[in-house]
Amino acid sequence: MSAIKAINPRAMVMRKKQALMVNVNAAKSLQEVLHSNLGPKGTLKMLVGGAGQIKITKDGRTLLGEMQIQHPTAIMIGRTATAQDDSCGDGTTSVVLFTGELLSQAQRYIDEGLHPRIIADGFEKARGHVMEFLDDFKVTPGGADADLHGQRDLLMSVAKTALRTKLTRDLADQLTEICTDAVLTISTPGQPIDLHMIEKMHMIHRSAAETRLVRGLVLDHGVRHPDMPHELHNCFILTLNVSLEYEKTEVNSGFMYSSAEKRAKMVACLLYTSPSPRDRG
Repeated sequence: MSAIKAINPRAMVMRKKQALMVNVNAAKSLQEVLHSNLGPKGTLKMLVGGAGQIKITKDGRTLLGEMQIQHPTAIMIGRTATAQDDSCGDGTTSVVLFTGELLSQAQRYIDEGLHPRIIADGFEKARGHVMEFLDDFKVTPGGADADLHGQRDLLMSVAKTALRTKLTRDLADQLTEICTDAVLTISTPGQPIDLHMIEKMHMIHRSAAETRLVRGLVLDHGVRHPDMPHELHNCFILTLNVSLEYEKTEVNSGFMYSSAEKRAKMVACLLYTSPSPRDRG
């Protein structure tokens, strides 16, 4: 007895070659969207949300997160690029462009009659050769116990490579020094770097060019009284794990009544149940 297959009547059924072309076109479409973002001269994209909020960015991770991708192949490419960003912090756009170009070149050989399995085996061999090349080509500045303070120029080059693809040249160079010095401030030889010790604080009514590094604590509360001094030296600092500010309660309650008689009865009930001044004393 032949196998019985149940197919959604609204599903779209495609032949083998047509399915390959649809997958390749999905990758090329995603590549077409992000290719203009690459490099320091890349263009910005304006994203408009469902509620009308506007976001302007050229970061590939942000674009992939905000785009409503429907095609399964494009979704898989987007997740791969997102994993690249989670692992290294950069390279999202490069992964999408590289994947789209590989599939575009593979389409040429498929049109000439080459089997897709042969192309996939070729990709696997190429990956092995690339990994061998990277192992020989990579530069190891030091071991786990190396002092990063003596490698500031190398760290600045790494940060500048990433930032110049996202920002203008002047702003990227300014933030390069800030980011590098911030990491060096909290680094301790022989111990992993805890990036939670670095906090980015947004200052209202300030421009990006006014960004600066503060080696210490920044409190955005301001003064609590106009007569308080704005600058103090040799102070004693009290560190607490509780808040000294008034906080809103988590429970919202209210009194509802539909007539004046019910209101008077409610007031009488509250006066009867509330403690007297003598009892409170």
